[in-house]
Amino acid sequence: MSARADAVRAAADRLEGASGSGRACPPVVDLIGPGDIGLAYEVQQAVTARRLAAGGRLIGRKIGLTSAAVQSQVGVDRPDFGVLFADMRYADGEVVPYRRLLQPKAEAEIAFLLGSDLTTAEDPAEVRAAVELAYPAVEIVDSRIADWRIGITDTVADNASSGVFVLGDRGLPLDSFEPAEARMTMRRDGEVVSKGTGRDCLGDPLNALTWLAATAVEFGSPLRAGDLVLSGALGPMVAVRPSDVFEVAIGPLGTVTARFSGEDD
Repeated sequence: MSARADAVRAAADRLEGASGSGRACPPVVDLIGPGDIGLAYEVQQAVTARRLAAGGRLIGRKIGLTSAAVQSQVGVDRPDFGVLFADMRYADGEVVPYRRLLQPKAEAEIAFLLGSDLTTAEDPAEVRAAVELAYPAVEIVDSRIADWRIGITDTVADNASSGVFVLGDRGLPLDSFEPAEARMTMRRDGEVVSKGTGRDCLGDPLNALTWLAATAVEFGSPLRAGDLVLSGALGPMVAVRPSDVFEVAIGPLGTVTARFSGEDD
């Protein structure tokens, strides 16, 4: 086995061990280095393959690190992507078990449901036309890396620091609104804790979707009809505590509520 394959296996083992034990692990940068993004995605793909072999089902992708505020919070300077599994999805208002997560943070986002394949991303109009509906969403990002001590290769390997997500129950077509003009307010237990607009997500959430579509083609796994895409944060992420309730309003998409159980529930 090559040194590269050994590094991928060791990093995947470390991240899976953290998931299985519920105890965060050291960064994987010592195994895969700080700058080889391709190697980090190989680790992500290895962990994904293991989950699929265990019965997991993919339902889409997530784009991470699209907000300048979040990039600053995490200490990285470029977007990344991960995959969404069916068991990561929660309905509007459904209680998310806090113990499922290690060190969660909440982000308000626009989610896109694709109505057609995106085998090319050369034309932004084609990307826009592929969107069937847009939804308000709360992504609960999480890290298997202790204390969020991550660089870009750590977060990429760790499925773009994915946790779970809550999807609103009502979607709108893009002829009803412009994602770049959407305004977001997030409240935690009634207190405003994050605000932003669609322009805080790479200038326009559709820019983020276009970036993902092109990157997915480059990786040989294009976006397909029926995929759900979390397009990235519209404002700063906020730490989640046991029993928290987050209410997000994204005009004109509507609202979505993420509820969390107590620490011992």
